[in-house]
Amino acid sequence: MKNRLNITVDDLLMQQAKRYAAKHQTSVSQLVEQYFKNLTRPTRSKNIIQLVERLPKPSIDTNTNLKEGYYNDQLKKYGF
Repeated sequence: MKNRLNITVDDLLMQQAKRYAAKHQTSVSQLVEQYFKNLTRPTRSKNIIQLVERLPKPSIDTNTNLKEGYYNDQLKKYGF
């Protein structure tokens, strides 16, 4: 069963939504319904932020000059 929903949006936004819906051969109602489905569907996979937060933290000695270490590594690798 479907229910009616009244929303208020800016005129320009409504025009753009109607043009988008016509271009994609759908209705604004179907666009809104699909958006709500996507919004309320539980995510199946973890987002990138959750994956990055689970990475092990690098151990960096705070007394080390990172810039100097970088240049020394480049010197060893490329010889300049």
